[in-house]
Amino acid sequence: MVTYLPISSPFIRFAGRFVDEAFGVAAGYNFFVLEAMLVPFEVVACNLIIHYWSEIIPTGGMIAMILILYAMINIFAVKWYGEAEFWLSLGKVILIIGLISYTFVTMLGGNPIHDRYGFRFWKDPGAFGEAYGTGSLGRFAGFLVCLVQASYTISGPDYVSMAAGEAENPRVVMPRAYKKVFGRLTAFFVLGSLAVGLNVPYTSPELAAAFEQGEPGAAASPYVISMIRLRINVLPDIVNALIFTACFSAGNSYVYCASRAFLQVSSGTATVLRWFVSIITASQLINFAVITFTYTRFKKAWEAQGHSRDDLPYKGWYQPFLAWYAFCGCIVMILMNGFTVFIRGNWQITNFFFCYTMVGVFPILYFGWKILKGTKIIKLTEVDLRKDVAEIEEYTQNYIPSPPG
Repeated sequence: MVTYLPISSPFIRFAGRFVDEAFGVAAGYNFFVLEAMLVPFEVVACNLIIHYWSEIIPTGGMIAMILILYAMINIFAVKWYGEAEFWLSLGKVILIIGLISYTFVTMLGGNPIHDRYGFRFWKDPGAFGEAYGTGSLGRFAGFLVCLVQASYTISGPDYVSMAAGEAENPRVVMPRAYKKVFGRLTAFFVLGSLAVGLNVPYTSPELAAAFEQGEPGAAASPYVISMIRLRINVLPDIVNALIFTACFSAGNSYVYCASRAFLQVSSGTATVLRWFVSIITASQLINFAVITFTYTRFKKAWEAQGHSRDDLPYKGWYQPFLAWYAFCGCIVMILMNGFTVFIRGNWQITNFFFCYTMVGVFPILYFGWKILKGTKIIKLTEVDLRKDVAEIEEYTQNYIPSPPG
């Protein structure tokens, strides 16, 4: 869709244009909540990471310092923002490549105690941990808990589309960008998950204690726990510093709503982080569900109006089957986001609220706007597929690449 119509804020505008105006409004507010939660999350995370080294600086003071730095970077000079993001982003790449390389070297015995641990922890205690039960059901519950947490990390590919309206020669550039981002994220996520499971067993008392006590910064990182076990000094501090730069960079990109981070002053840091993760995960999954459903409507409208997919500048594999698979998967994960609160003895009203608020808010926004404005689901034959296309096609035909340098 974005390759055919590279416009700004595409998936929000497509939702209103290909499905229903009310659907686009609900999608827009949901995306705003998603973005609005990201800044305070990253600010809270930065504060938690700083306390890995010292508890001297009070929470409110640390948050204020981070917000002031964001303001200086974003307000006083645009070039500061670009320069800062370049170096901060470089830190993210160094961090992930460094940790994967660390795992490969140390698992083969390249560590101070010469422990060639390899896949030891996959055998003892095993690759799958039990949660809320024992046996196969307990292992499935453990897997599901991890899957819900992983849902938080999947953002990225959708943000590529936000730059479509400003990209140079978007019908050529956007498909390449999507493929590169998807490939890199998949590689980093798969290798990163593999590395975590190799470095520390899920029965590690240090890991369990770090999460139960809300240990600051990288103290709860499987990599740092592995470094301590292998008697590797200095590296834990370097990892914590690079994690800080990654969080600071992410928050810097969403600074417009950073003031909400002061929610942390009256609550425990680890608890607030879990709240943010829950609501961000729900909004993010709803956003993906909106995108996939919108695509199914776009495809139906395209065919209903006598067009072939071969006429599109780019077409994905196995559609609309993959779109429906993704849509159903998102709905299932949205409903399972806070499933642990329904397990006997685990009920917490705050956790339920943060996991399922957006599940209730989205339909209220949708039906509320429909009633207020009297909108209707657009008929497939009446979906506007041509608006803005003539300008884009003219630009593409007359495009002359800029000379390098």
